[in-house]
Amino acid sequence: MTQAAPKAHLPDAQTVTAVRHWTDRLFSFRVTRPQSLRFRSGEFVMIGLMGDTGKPLLRAYSIASPAWDEELEFYSIKVPDGPLTSRLQHIKVGDEIILRPKPVGTLVHDALLPGKRIWFLSTGTGFAPFASLLREPETYEKYDQVIMMHTCREVAELDYGRTLVESLKDDPLIGEMVGDKLKYYPTTTREAFHHMGRVTDNLSSGKVFADLGLPPMDPVHDRAMVCGSLAFNVDVKVILEAFGLVEGANSDPRQFVIEKAFVGDGI
Repeated sequence: MTQAAPKAHLPDAQTVTAVRHWTDRLFSFRVTRPQSLRFRSGEFVMIGLMGDTGKPLLRAYSIASPAWDEELEFYSIKVPDGPLTSRLQHIKVGDEIILRPKPVGTLVHDALLPGKRIWFLSTGTGFAPFASLLREPETYEKYDQVIMMHTCREVAELDYGRTLVESLKDDPLIGEMVGDKLKYYPTTTREAFHHMGRVTDNLSSGKVFADLGLPPMDPVHDRAMVCGSLAFNVDVKVILEAFGLVEGANSDPRQFVIEKAFVGDGI
């Protein structure tokens, strides 16, 4: 009797350790972390599955876990006809994914000049890099106030971010550092909620500043990181520049940065 051949491992394979479906459109999952992987909180890597043609099908995903975590976490949308997420959404604990351990990205503290307040501005799964940065001790060491603005269409789509934010106060590593520094401002655009409206509208109208008791943004004290759809990024860039903030990069730190490799709705 012959023994079954051992399961072939994918190149750069990592094992899925946890999966959670938040809505019928959103899920998060955790995988093992390569021992050699070093990254800065806020960066992204290429992950994916083997395609039908035998070639890897990869997309850029922000690492949602902080740099100190022993595993890697990702937060994803589900696209029924998406080449990758139509399959990725069905992964289970014990499955393998492909992970290229070459982290890059602009949503890192090194790309910003020192400031007093940091604004994290996101829509949908653009929350992912901030899930990393909100759990990064450096965030609270560098800033007196951390403002997390997150907009989704419906209340349930905010659950991943809300659950994470609520867990911070009891986090054994950074709970005391977070203290009252973090101000969370979730909003919806379709379903009724205590705060509504797009990030752009709440910034332009000044509503967010009034609601949180903060002064309008200024280039001396305020820094910002942006992650969302291409249209969102463009609109927020205009608003931040109207406040006098200047876009920066890893090689040229300024007042705000935008992640341009965000995974969009067609994945």
